[in-house]
Amino acid sequence: MTALSDAPKTRSFAAAAPFWLSLLLIPLAIIAAVYGGWTLLLLPLGTPVIYGLIDSLVGSETANADPNTSEDQLFWHRLITLIWAPVQIATVFGIMIYVTTSGHLNGFSEWFLFAGLGALSGMVGINYSHELMHQKPKGERWLADILLGMVMYGHFRSEHLLVHHRYVATPKDPVTARYNENFHAFFARVVHQCFRSAFRAEKAMLARKNLPWWHLSNPFWRYWALQIGFLILAFVIAGGWGIFLFLSQAYFAILYLELVNYIEHYGLTRKHLGDGKYEHVQPHHSWNADQRVSNWLLINLQRHSDHHYKPDRRFPLLQTYSADDAPQLPYGYPIMGFLAVVPPLWRRVMNPRVRAWRKKHYPEIEDWLPYKNATNPMPR
Repeated sequence: MTALSDAPKTRSFAAAAPFWLSLLLIPLAIIAAVYGGWTLLLLPLGTPVIYGLIDSLVGSETANADPNTSEDQLFWHRLITLIWAPVQIATVFGIMIYVTTSGHLNGFSEWFLFAGLGALSGMVGINYSHELMHQKPKGERWLADILLGMVMYGHFRSEHLLVHHRYVATPKDPVTARYNENFHAFFARVVHQCFRSAFRAEKAMLARKNLPWWHLSNPFWRYWALQIGFLILAFVIAGGWGIFLFLSQAYFAILYLELVNYIEHYGLTRKHLGDGKYEHVQPHHSWNADQRVSNWLLINLQRHSDHHYKPDRRFPLLQTYSADDAPQLPYGYPIMGFLAVVPPLWRRVMNPRVRAWRKKHYPEIEDWLPYKNATNPMPR
Protein backbone atom coordinates (compact mmCIF):
# COMPACT_ATOMS: atom_id res chain seq x y z
CA MET A 1 0.00 0.00 0.00
CA THR A 2 1.11 3.54 -0.67
CA ALA A 3 1.88 5.26 2.63
CA LEU A 4 0.56 8.74 3.11
CA SER A 5 1.82 11.37 5.55
CA ASP A 6 1.67 10.77 9.29
CA ALA A 7 -0.59 12.80 11.58
CA PRO A 8 0.52 14.15 14.95
CA LYS A 9 0.46 11.44 17.60
CA THR A 10 -1.30 13.52 20.26
CA ARG A 11 -4.73 12.25 21.32
CA SER A 12 -5.76 15.18 23.49
CA PHE A 13 -9.20 16.79 23.50
CA ALA A 14 -7.87 19.30 20.96
CA ALA A 15 -7.19 16.43 18.56
CA ALA A 16 -10.66 14.97 19.10
CA ALA A 17 -12.59 18.27 19.15
CA PRO A 18 -13.38 18.42 15.38
CA PHE A 19 -15.25 15.11 15.68
CA TRP A 20 -17.52 16.70 18.31
CA LEU A 21 -19.02 18.99 15.66
CA SER A 22 -22.01 16.64 15.49
CA LEU A 23 -23.25 18.24 18.71
CA LEU A 24 -23.92 21.42 16.72
CA LEU A 25 -26.89 19.62 15.15
CA ILE A 26 -28.68 19.66 18.52
CA PRO A 27 -29.17 23.46 18.67
CA LEU A 28 -30.21 23.40 14.99
CA ALA A 29 -32.93 20.87 15.88
CA ILE A 30 -34.07 22.99 18.82
CA ILE A 31 -34.17 26.17 16.70
CA ALA A 32 -36.28 24.37 14.10
CA ALA A 33 -38.66 23.09 16.80
CA VAL A 34 -39.05 26.53 18.38
CA TYR A 35 -39.34 28.76 15.32
CA GLY A 36 -40.60 26.50 12.54
CA GLY A 37 -40.87 28.09 9.10
CA TRP A 38 -37.71 28.15 7.02
CA THR A 39 -35.67 26.89 10.00
CA LEU A 40 -37.23 23.47 9.40
CA LEU A 41 -34.80 23.17 6.48
CA LEU A 42 -31.73 23.46 8.69
CA LEU A 43 -31.33 19.77 9.43
CA PRO A 44 -32.41 17.94 6.26
CA LEU A 45 -30.92 20.38 3.74
CA GLY A 46 -28.74 22.81 5.64
CA THR A 47 -26.45 20.22 7.19
CA PRO A 48 -25.32 18.43 3.99
CA VAL A 49 -25.20 21.68 2.01
CA ILE A 50 -23.12 23.48 4.63
CA TYR A 51 -20.72 20.57 5.07
CA GLY A 52 -20.47 20.08 1.31
CA LEU A 53 -19.61 23.74 0.76
CA ILE A 54 -17.08 23.83 3.59
CA ASP A 55 -15.50 20.64 2.21
CA SER A 56 -14.92 22.39 -1.10
CA LEU A 57 -13.18 25.25 0.70
CA VAL A 58 -11.20 23.38 3.34
CA GLY A 59 -10.08 20.48 1.17
CA SER A 60 -8.84 17.04 2.11
CA GLU A 61 -7.01 15.44 4.99
CA THR A 62 -4.52 12.83 3.79
CA ALA A 63 -2.61 12.36 7.05
CA ASN A 64 -2.74 9.01 8.82
CA ALA A 65 -2.68 8.51 12.57
CA ASP A 66 -0.49 5.81 14.05
CA PRO A 67 -2.67 2.66 13.86
CA ASN A 68 -0.94 1.31 16.96
CA THR A 69 -2.18 4.16 19.17
CA SER A 70 -3.39 2.69 22.47
CA GLU A 71 -7.01 2.79 23.62
CA ASP A 72 -6.28 5.05 26.58
CA GLN A 73 -5.08 7.75 24.19
CA LEU A 74 -8.45 7.77 22.40
CA PHE A 75 -10.65 8.70 25.37
CA TRP A 76 -11.98 11.96 23.93
CA HIS A 77 -12.60 10.36 20.53
CA ARG A 78 -14.55 7.49 22.06
CA LEU A 79 -16.52 9.73 24.43
CA ILE A 80 -18.52 11.45 21.71
CA THR A 81 -19.82 8.08 20.51
CA LEU A 82 -20.60 6.99 24.09
CA ILE A 83 -22.69 10.03 25.00
CA TRP A 84 -24.62 10.27 21.76
CA ALA A 85 -27.39 7.75 22.62
CA PRO A 86 -28.72 9.71 25.64
CA VAL A 87 -28.24 12.99 23.75
CA GLN A 88 -30.27 11.72 20.80
CA ILE A 89 -33.01 10.21 22.99
CA ALA A 90 -33.36 13.46 24.94
CA THR A 91 -33.43 15.52 21.74
CA VAL A 92 -35.98 13.46 19.79
CA PHE A 93 -38.41 12.83 22.62
CA GLY A 94 -37.84 16.23 24.24
CA ILE A 95 -38.79 17.92 20.97
CA MET A 96 -41.77 15.58 20.62
CA ILE A 97 -43.05 16.62 24.05
CA TYR A 98 -42.49 20.31 23.27
CA VAL A 99 -44.14 20.54 19.84
CA THR A 100 -47.11 18.28 20.62
CA THR A 101 -47.98 20.15 23.82
CA SER A 102 -47.25 23.72 22.70
CA GLY A 103 -49.32 23.50 19.53
CA HIS A 104 -47.38 26.32 17.84
CA LEU A 105 -46.64 24.23 14.74
CA ASN A 106 -49.27 22.81 12.39
CA GLY A 107 -49.40 19.10 11.60
CA PHE A 108 -47.35 19.34 8.40
CA SER A 109 -44.64 21.37 10.13
CA GLU A 110 -44.43 18.83 12.95
CA TRP A 111 -44.07 16.03 10.40
CA PHE A 112 -41.43 17.94 8.44
CA LEU A 113 -39.55 18.66 11.65
CA PHE A 114 -39.36 14.95 12.51
CA ALA A 115 -38.44 14.07 8.96
CA GLY A 116 -35.55 16.49 9.45
CA LEU A 117 -34.64 14.85 12.75
CA GLY A 118 -33.99 11.77 10.64
CA ALA A 119 -30.85 13.57 9.47
CA LEU A 120 -29.66 13.73 13.06
CA SER A 121 -30.46 10.10 13.90
CA GLY A 122 -29.34 8.86 10.48
CA MET A 123 -26.19 10.81 9.62
CA VAL A 124 -24.96 10.77 13.23
CA GLY A 125 -26.89 8.23 15.28
CA ILE A 126 -26.66 5.27 12.91
CA ASN A 127 -23.12 6.20 12.01
CA TYR A 128 -22.10 6.18 15.66
CA SER A 129 -23.92 2.88 16.16
CA HIS A 130 -21.80 1.51 13.32
CA GLU A 131 -18.64 2.48 15.18
CA LEU A 132 -19.93 1.04 18.47
CA MET A 133 -21.14 -2.30 17.08
CA HIS A 134 -17.62 -3.12 15.89
CA GLN A 135 -16.12 -2.79 19.39
CA LYS A 136 -15.57 -5.57 21.93
CA PRO A 137 -17.02 -3.98 25.13
CA LYS A 138 -20.62 -5.12 25.63
CA GLY A 139 -21.62 -1.65 26.78
CA GLU A 140 -20.66 -0.16 23.43
CA ARG A 141 -22.56 -2.83 21.53
CA TRP A 142 -25.61 -2.14 23.70
CA LEU A 143 -25.39 1.56 22.84
CA ALA A 144 -25.28 0.57 19.18
CA ASP A 145 -28.47 -1.46 19.62
CA ILE A 146 -30.19 1.42 21.41
CA LEU A 147 -29.36 3.86 18.60
CA LEU A 148 -30.59 1.38 15.99
CA GLY A 149 -33.72 0.73 18.03
CA MET A 150 -34.47 4.45 17.79
CA VAL A 151 -34.75 4.12 14.02
CA MET A 152 -36.51 0.72 13.97
CA TYR A 153 -33.49 -0.87 12.25
CA GLY A 154 -32.00 -3.09 14.94
CA HIS A 155 -31.28 -5.91 12.49
CA PHE A 156 -28.68 -3.68 10.81
CA ARG A 157 -26.10 -4.83 13.37
CA SER A 158 -26.56 -8.51 12.45
CA GLU A 159 -26.68 -7.74 8.75
CA HIS A 160 -23.61 -5.54 8.86
CA LEU A 161 -21.38 -7.80 10.94
CA LEU A 162 -22.49 -11.22 9.68
CA VAL A 163 -23.41 -10.51 6.06
CA HIS A 164 -22.03 -7.24 4.74
CA HIS A 165 -18.45 -7.60 5.96
CA ARG A 166 -18.32 -11.22 4.83
CA TYR A 167 -19.89 -10.81 1.40
CA VAL A 168 -19.12 -7.19 0.54
CA ALA A 169 -18.52 -6.52 -3.15
CA THR A 170 -20.17 -9.81 -4.18
CA PRO A 171 -23.69 -10.61 -5.44
CA LYS A 172 -24.38 -12.23 -2.03
CA ASP A 173 -24.25 -8.85 -0.29
CA PRO A 174 -27.54 -6.92 -0.52
CA VAL A 175 -25.82 -3.66 0.46
CA THR A 176 -23.34 -3.59 -2.42
CA ALA A 177 -24.95 -1.43 -5.09
CA ARG A 178 -24.66 -2.99 -8.53
CA TYR A 179 -23.28 -1.14 -11.54
CA ASN A 180 -26.06 0.92 -13.15
CA GLU A 181 -28.46 0.23 -10.28
CA ASN A 182 -30.02 3.56 -9.36
CA PHE A 183 -30.45 4.56 -5.72
CA HIS A 184 -34.24 4.39 -5.71
CA ALA A 185 -34.25 0.78 -6.95
CA PHE A 186 -31.42 -0.02 -4.53
CA PHE A 187 -33.36 1.40 -1.58
CA ALA A 188 -36.51 -0.56 -2.41
CA ARG A 189 -34.48 -3.76 -2.74
CA VAL A 190 -32.11 -3.42 0.17
CA VAL A 191 -34.64 -2.63 2.93
CA HIS A 192 -36.37 -5.99 2.73
CA GLN A 193 -33.35 -8.03 1.63
CA CYS A 194 -31.23 -6.82 4.57
CA PHE A 195 -33.84 -7.88 7.12
CA ARG A 196 -34.11 -11.34 5.58
CA SER A 197 -30.37 -11.85 5.23
CA ALA A 198 -29.76 -10.68 8.81
CA PHE A 199 -32.40 -13.02 10.20
CA ARG A 200 -31.08 -15.96 8.19
CA ALA A 201 -27.54 -15.27 9.38
CA GLU A 202 -28.58 -15.29 13.06
CA LYS A 203 -30.77 -18.35 12.49
CA ALA A 204 -27.82 -20.17 10.88
CA MET A 205 -25.55 -19.29 13.82
CA LEU A 206 -28.09 -20.70 16.27
CA ALA A 207 -28.55 -23.83 14.15
CA ARG A 208 -24.81 -24.53 14.39
CA LYS A 209 -25.32 -24.62 18.16
CA ASN A 210 -28.38 -26.89 17.74
CA LEU A 211 -30.65 -24.07 18.88
CA PRO A 212 -33.92 -22.89 17.24
CA TRP A 213 -34.28 -19.36 15.90
CA TRP A 214 -36.64 -18.44 18.75
CA HIS A 215 -33.99 -19.13 21.40
CA LEU A 216 -33.57 -16.18 23.75
CA SER A 217 -29.95 -15.74 22.65
CA ASN A 218 -31.17 -14.55 19.26
CA PRO A 219 -30.40 -10.79 19.30
CA PHE A 220 -33.56 -10.13 17.32
CA TRP A 221 -35.50 -10.38 20.59
CA ARG A 222 -33.42 -7.46 21.90
CA TYR A 223 -33.86 -5.53 18.67
CA TRP A 224 -37.63 -5.95 18.79
CA ALA A 225 -37.86 -5.14 22.51
CA LEU A 226 -35.97 -1.86 22.06
CA GLN A 227 -38.04 -0.85 19.06
CA ILE A 228 -41.33 -1.63 20.80
CA GLY A 229 -40.12 0.25 23.87
CA PHE A 230 -39.46 3.40 21.86
CA LEU A 231 -42.83 3.12 20.12
CA ILE A 232 -44.54 2.84 23.49
CA LEU A 233 -42.69 5.95 24.70
CA ALA A 234 -43.81 7.86 21.60
CA PHE A 235 -47.39 6.71 22.19
CA VAL A 236 -47.31 7.79 25.85
CA ILE A 237 -46.12 11.25 24.77
CA ALA A 238 -48.48 11.92 21.89
CA GLY A 239 -50.61 8.86 21.13
CA GLY A 240 -50.87 7.66 17.55
CA TRP A 241 -49.54 10.99 16.28
CA GLY A 242 -46.42 10.49 18.36
CA ILE A 243 -45.89 7.06 16.78
CA PHE A 244 -46.33 8.59 13.33
CA LEU A 245 -43.78 11.31 14.06
CA PHE A 246 -41.34 8.79 15.51
CA LEU A 247 -41.68 6.49 12.51
CA SER A 248 -41.19 9.45 10.16
CA GLN A 249 -37.89 10.21 11.90
CA ALA A 250 -36.91 6.55 11.62
CA TYR A 251 -37.78 6.31 7.92
CA PHE A 252 -35.61 9.25 6.92
CA ALA A 253 -32.77 8.04 9.14
CA ILE A 254 -32.86 4.71 7.29
CA LEU A 255 -32.93 6.61 4.00
CA TYR A 256 -29.73 8.44 4.99
CA LEU A 257 -28.10 5.15 6.02
CA GLU A 258 -28.89 3.36 2.79
CA LEU A 259 -27.85 6.40 0.76
CA VAL A 260 -24.41 6.08 2.37
CA ASN A 261 -24.40 2.32 1.79
CA TYR A 262 -25.17 2.95 -1.87
CA ILE A 263 -22.23 5.33 -2.22
CA GLU A 264 -19.65 3.21 -0.39
CA HIS A 265 -19.40 0.25 -2.78
CA TYR A 266 -21.23 1.24 -5.95
CA GLY A 267 -20.16 -0.94 -8.87
CA LEU A 268 -17.18 -2.51 -7.06
CA THR A 269 -16.75 -6.29 -7.00
CA ARG A 270 -14.33 -8.84 -5.66
CA LYS A 271 -12.95 -11.33 -8.13
CA HIS A 272 -14.74 -14.67 -8.20
CA LEU A 273 -12.26 -17.51 -7.68
CA GLY A 274 -14.66 -20.33 -8.50
CA ASP A 275 -16.69 -22.72 -6.36
CA GLY A 276 -18.54 -19.80 -4.78
CA LYS A 277 -15.35 -18.27 -3.35
CA TYR A 278 -14.10 -14.72 -3.73
CA GLU A 279 -10.77 -13.02 -3.18
CA HIS A 280 -10.08 -11.44 0.21
CA VAL A 281 -11.38 -7.93 0.81
CA GLN A 282 -8.85 -5.27 -0.10
CA PRO A 283 -8.88 -1.45 0.13
CA HIS A 284 -9.79 -1.20 -3.55
CA HIS A 285 -13.18 -2.82 -2.86
CA SER A 286 -14.57 0.33 -1.22
CA TRP A 287 -14.71 3.94 -2.33
CA ASN A 288 -12.44 6.21 -0.33
CA ALA A 289 -12.92 9.93 0.41
CA ASP A 290 -10.55 12.33 2.16
CA GLN A 291 -12.77 15.42 2.49
CA ARG A 292 -11.76 16.81 5.87
CA VAL A 293 -14.93 18.40 7.26
CA SER A 294 -17.42 15.71 6.23
CA ASN A 295 -15.05 13.16 7.78
CA TRP A 296 -15.28 15.13 11.02
CA LEU A 297 -19.09 14.92 10.94
CA LEU A 298 -19.08 11.24 9.93
CA ILE A 299 -16.16 10.22 12.21
CA ASN A 300 -14.00 9.08 9.29
CA LEU A 301 -16.67 6.84 7.77
CA GLN A 302 -15.49 8.03 4.36
CA ARG A 303 -12.21 6.24 4.97
CA HIS A 304 -14.25 3.20 4.15
CA SER A 305 -11.54 1.36 2.29
CA ASP A 306 -9.58 0.90 5.51
CA HIS A 307 -12.67 0.08 7.53
CA HIS A 308 -13.34 -3.01 5.42
CA TYR A 309 -9.66 -3.89 5.34
CA LYS A 310 -9.37 -3.59 9.16
CA PRO A 311 -12.96 -3.63 10.55
CA ASP A 312 -11.98 -3.50 14.24
CA ARG A 313 -9.92 -0.31 13.87
CA ARG A 314 -11.41 2.62 15.80
CA PHE A 315 -12.46 5.61 13.73
CA PRO A 316 -9.61 8.05 14.63
CA LEU A 317 -7.07 5.43 13.49
CA LEU A 318 -8.63 4.64 10.13
CA GLN A 319 -6.10 5.07 7.37
CA THR A 320 -6.58 6.71 4.02
CA TYR A 321 -5.07 5.50 0.76
CA SER A 322 -3.74 7.01 -2.39
CA ALA A 323 -5.51 6.60 -5.71
CA ASP A 324 -3.08 3.80 -6.52
CA ASP A 325 -4.54 1.61 -3.78
CA ALA A 326 -8.18 2.62 -3.41
CA PRO A 327 -10.75 4.24 -5.72
CA GLN A 328 -11.42 7.85 -4.78
CA LEU A 329 -14.77 9.64 -4.71
CA PRO A 330 -14.66 13.05 -6.37
CA TYR A 331 -16.57 14.65 -3.47
CA GLY A 332 -17.50 13.87 0.13
CA TYR A 333 -20.67 12.02 1.07
CA PRO A 334 -22.87 15.17 1.40
CA ILE A 335 -22.42 16.09 -2.26
CA MET A 336 -22.33 12.46 -3.44
CA GLY A 337 -25.67 11.94 -1.70
CA PHE A 338 -27.26 14.71 -3.76
CA LEU A 339 -25.86 13.16 -6.94
CA ALA A 340 -27.10 9.69 -5.97
CA VAL A 341 -30.76 10.72 -5.78
CA VAL A 342 -30.54 12.00 -9.39
CA PRO A 343 -29.56 8.83 -11.32
CA PRO A 344 -28.48 10.52 -14.60
CA LEU A 345 -26.06 12.76 -12.72
CA TRP A 346 -24.80 9.85 -10.64
CA ARG A 347 -24.13 7.68 -13.68
CA ARG A 348 -22.37 10.55 -15.46
CA VAL A 349 -20.01 11.03 -12.52
CA MET A 350 -19.52 7.46 -11.28
CA ASN A 351 -19.85 5.04 -14.19
CA PRO A 352 -16.64 6.19 -15.93
CA ARG A 353 -14.84 5.77 -12.61
CA VAL A 354 -16.17 2.23 -12.20
CA ARG A 355 -15.07 1.32 -15.71
CA ALA A 356 -11.61 2.77 -15.06
CA TRP A 357 -11.46 0.81 -11.79
CA ARG A 358 -12.26 -2.42 -13.64
CA LYS A 359 -9.54 -1.87 -16.21
CA LYS A 360 -7.01 -1.02 -13.54
CA HIS A 361 -7.61 -3.86 -11.08
CA TYR A 362 -9.12 -6.60 -13.26
CA PRO A 363 -8.03 -6.14 -16.87
CA GLU A 364 -8.34 -9.90 -17.40
CA ILE A 365 -12.13 -9.90 -16.77
CA GLU A 366 -14.03 -9.27 -19.99
CA ASP A 367 -17.53 -10.40 -18.98
CA TRP A 368 -18.88 -8.55 -15.94
CA LEU A 369 -22.46 -9.82 -16.29
CA PRO A 370 -22.07 -12.64 -13.69
CA TYR A 371 -21.08 -10.03 -11.11
CA LYS A 372 -24.36 -8.18 -11.61
CA ASN A 373 -26.65 -10.95 -10.32
CA ALA A 374 -28.56 -9.67 -7.31
CA THR A 375 -31.27 -12.32 -7.16
CA ASN A 376 -29.69 -14.41 -4.40
CA PRO A 377 -28.27 -11.99 -1.84
CA MET A 378 -27.80 -14.57 0.90
CA PRO A 379 -27.56 -18.38 0.81
CA ARG A 380 -30.40 -20.12 2.62
